Amino acid sequence: MILEFTKMSGAGNDFILADNRAGNLQLSPEQVTRLCHRQFGIGADGLMLLVPCTSGKADWAWEFWNNDGSRAEMCGNGARCFARYIQRVTGASDRVTFETVAGVITATFHGERVTVNLTPPHSLRLNEQVPLSTGPAAIHSLNTGVPHAVLFVPDADKAMVNQLGAEVRYHAHFKPKGTNVNFAQVLGPNHIRVRTYERGVEGETLACGTGVSAAAMIASRVHGFTSPVKVLVQGGDTLEVSFQSNGDTFSNVCLNGPADFVFEGRVEL
Repeated sequence: MILEFTKMSGAGNDFILADNRAGNLQLSPEQVTRLCHRQFGIGADGLMLLVPCTSGKADWAWEFWNNDGSRAEMCGNGARCFARYIQRVTGASDRVTFETVAGVITATFHGERVTVNLTPPHSLRLNEQVPLSTGPAAIHSLNTGVPHAVLFVPDADKAMVNQLGAEVRYHAHFKPKGTNVNFAQVLGPNHIRVRTYERGVEGETLACGTGVSAAAMIASRVHGFTSPVKVLVQGGDTLEVSFQSNGDTFSNVCLNGPADFVFEGRVEL
């Protein structure tokens, strides 16, 4: 079987997208892993299929896999890419909605940049002391569709993202499902830099939309930031996170950033 696909990048977080509105495509986790492999496949952090929304809650829906073949509830950079893909293949104009496991996402278009809402975050925990191999660390956490841990560091360039990221991701404190891990450096008022170890990719990615959103909101609690917060990611792009703060909760969370088409192709499954 031949798969026609589009490769896209959201601030360096890259994805394979394909149209499965007809329902003819059934991918196994092994096929997803092979397609996402950077040496033996197309190469990507994840894969998304466009499918009809059967609940009636949105225009469309997605099926989303991490590059290790596991399913993911939500992905902020992926959501922006998915929205532009919908726009291209369906002719949608200035607004689309699609259903994810985490909830319904609304996307609006601003040229090559896209703004998506994130589902209401929950499970905010601040300043938890977690024992690590480097000593006790103050770790903050917030679920922005998927779980995220945030550690503030003085210099993101020196953060041991892959080593400490893996340790925190699998730490007993975050069992049973583990967590994504973000290393955040304060650059100035309402401005941070974030590097992310992504669960399901099992390594650092060039950007993570739900991760930068978690870091921005946690920075509002820890460092007194106000909305919007600009976030420099490892890929070199700057994302913008806006939100409303309501006591111990957040609402109206939006993520704005690029969503770029890289290339199209055909591959044999």
